[in-house]
This record gives sequence, structure tokens and C-alpha cells, in this order.
Amino acid sequence: MEFLDYAFMQRALLAAVLVGITAPAVGIYLVQRRQALMGDGIGHVAMTGVGLGFLLSTSPVWMATAVSVLGAVLMELIRWYGRTRGDIALAMLFYGGMAGGVMLINLAPGGSNANLTSYLFGSLSTVSSSDVTAICVLAAFVLLVTLGLRRQLFAVSQDEEFARVTGLPVRALNLLTAVTAAVTVTVAMRVVGLLLVSALMVVPVAAAQQLTRSFTVTFALAVAIGVAVTVSGTVTSYYQDVPPGATIVLLTIAAFVALTALATPLARRRARAAAAAHPAGDPADCVIPASRDAGDEIGV
Repeated sequence: MEFLDYAFMQRALLAAVLVGITAPAVGIYLVQRRQALMGDGIGHVAMTGVGLGFLLSTSPVWMATAVSVLGAVLMELIRWYGRTRGDIALAMLFYGGMAGGVMLINLAPGGSNANLTSYLFGSLSTVSSSDVTAICVLAAFVLLVTLGLRRQLFAVSQDEEFARVTGLPVRALNLLTAVTAAVTVTVAMRVVGLLLVSALMVVPVAAAQQLTRSFTVTFALAVAIGVAVTVSGTVTSYYQDVPPGATIVLLTIAAFVALTALATPLARRRARAAAAAHPAGDPADCVIPASRDAGDEIGV
């Protein structure tokens, strides 16, 4: 445990825990909305914010937050009004964001592409005290939204038309989800990196879904997986001198594979138990299942 004696590791571990909580907390809604790659697109746009931070000699984290939020709003507007040309507009936004970041950081005094490396792939030693403060504030916002509005966000993620009929402000909630995802990207970029953050938003949720069906249980298990892999990846990165972002993502994929392997025999056992309880021709097979509250279930 000697790594805790170093201030940079204390900062990195705190940031890792917050990333492990916030990324799956937002990702569960993106997975339900079938927008699993949204985080990847926002990460491209956030690069422009990082470049602006270097150019203007301000905090790259806060500047990336502002630019990525603007990018997320534009993504939602394109989704609403883009129709057939929406995919082209999104592609231009994503690649323009990446190119803009590279250009701006090279225009900054003393800037070079090497300065982008820690933001693209994560870096333990570069997490500063100001970064931790920003990450704490942004993570608090993410948790406030994802937990405080979980029923409304889940309803919109499952069926927008039904949510609209029930009186929910669907467009406002969609916009809030996009903004929260953008904030999460900037929370995670110092630990995981902009190019890999989408994996941490999606894969823990997919791994949790292998074993669970309840939304609440899936949410809790995805967050637990997120915290476990971010902390483990951070510690492994310290001892083995490997990139933290890549280590965390590989551990996340390993968790998904392990849970998938565990879920297969469990699913077969449940199927055999169900067949034994209701053999062929049993009148129970013809009974229509009772309706379930959509807020208590999550599709896989």
C-alpha cells in the first residue's frame, strides 16, 4: 500500500473512484437509448476544448466541459432535425472536433501533439489538485441528475412516445442526458482518456446486464464493476508502468467476458427449472404474465 504515500496516487485514485461511479451511471441510459457510441463522439468534440484550454492558458478540464456540452447540444439538435443528413452532420462534428483540438494545441505557445497524450489515453501523474476539484464538482452534478431523475430518464430511454403521452418533457430530458454524458466525458478524460471513455460508459452496463434484469440492480452492479476496474487499473498502472486508460478498459472487457461465461450456465439452469415447473401441456403455460412496471425492469 505504499502507493498511497504519494500525493499524485491519492489524487489519481480519488479521480478513478469518481469516474468508476459516474461513467456507468450515465452509460445505463445511453445503452437503453441505443446510443452506446455517444460518449466516443463527445470525446472527439472535447478535444477542441482541451486545445482551447492550452491556447487560452486556462483549465483544459473546464474548457473541455464547456465545448463538450455545446457539442452534446448540437448532437441532440441534429438528431431532432437532421433526418437523412444527420449522420453526415454528426461525422463532421466529431472529426472536426478532433482536428480542431490538434490544430489549437499546436497553435498554443509551446504546445505540441505530445500535450494531448495524457488527455487522449489518461495519465496518473498529471492529475492535479485543480483537476480533482473540477472532477468532484462535475461528478456531483452527474450523480444528482442520474439518481435524482432516474425514473424520468429511464422512461424516456425506454419509450419516448409513451413518455411524451404521460406528460414528461421528453426533449428537455433528452437534452439533459446528452449534457450529463458530456460532463461525464470530461470527468473521465484525465483517468481513462477521451478516446477510451465510451468503453467505461457502456461495457460495465453490458456486463451487469448478463446477470440482472432489474434496473436498480443493474445500475448498482454496473457502478460496482466501474469502481472495481478503475481502481484496479489505476493500481496496476502504477506497479506495471502501463497506460491507465488502456488497462482499465481491458479489465472492463475481462469483467464482461467473465460475467458472460457465468451467466450462460445460470440461464440454462433457470430454463431447466422453468421447464420442470411447467411441463408441456401444463395449463400454466397459457396464462398471460402479469404486467410489470417499466420502471422496475430493464431490457437486455
